[in-house]
Amino acid sequence: MDLTLGVGEIVALVGPSGCGKSTAMRLLAGLEQPVRGEVDRAAGRGETSLVFQAPTLAPWMSALANVALPLELAGMGRGEARDQAHEALARVGLSAAENARPAQLSGGMAMRVSLARALVTRPRLLLLDEPFAALDEITRRTLADDVLTLWAELKPAILFVTHNVEEAVYMASRVVVMTAGPGRAAGEVAVEGPLPRPAGFRASEGFRRSAEAVSTMLAQGMERAA
Repeated sequence: MDLTLGVGEIVALVGPSGCGKSTAMRLLAGLEQPVRGEVDRAAGRGETSLVFQAPTLAPWMSALANVALPLELAGMGRGEARDQAHEALARVGLSAAENARPAQLSGGMAMRVSLARALVTRPRLLLLDEPFAALDEITRRTLADDVLTLWAELKPAILFVTHNVEEAVYMASRVVVMTAGPGRAAGEVAVEGPLPRPAGFRASEGFRRSAEAVSTMLAQGMERAA
C-alpha cells in the first residue's frame, strides 16, 4: 500500500468491508504501528484529528465542554478553550445546542459536535472514518457539504474512508480504490470539479463518469483478490 496526501488535499479511500481501510487510517493517526514498511507523518500535538463512525462524545459533558476538551488537555486555559469551542460550534451551526449533552442530540447533531471537536485544534490532517455511515441519506448529504465548507475555511488535508462510491466521489478530488482484504491499492481516480461542490454536481456528467470509473475499478479489484 503506497499512499501520499498532499497539503490541503482531500483523498477518499474506498473498498469492501474488511479490506483494511480503517487500519490504514489508524496507521496514519499513529494509533497502530506497521508490521513492516513506513508511515511518515507530521508530528506534534494537535496536528492530526480523527473522527470515528460513532461520535465518541463524553456523555456526562455538554457539547461545549466536549469540543473544548482537546484544547484543555493541551494546556489551554478553560476560559479561552471554551471561547474557541463556542466558535467551533457556531461553524457547524450548533450555537444553540452548546449546553446540551450527547443524549439530547440527534445523530446528525452529535456528528457535528464531533467535527467541531476535531477542527477546534485547526489540524493539518483530518481523518474521517466513515463518519456518516449511521446517518440517513439527507443528513449524510448535508454533512458532506458542511465538511467541504469547513475544509474551504481551514484547508486541512483530509483522508475520508467510506464504502460508498458516490459519497467518495462527491467528497474528494482523488479516490483511492482498495481490493478485498488483505487490501491493496487497486488504483485511483481523479475527480474533476471544484471543491466545495456546486449545486447539482451529483447530476453532472463528470460526477457520473468518475463514480462509474471507481465502481469498475472496485469490481476489478475484488475479482483479482478472489
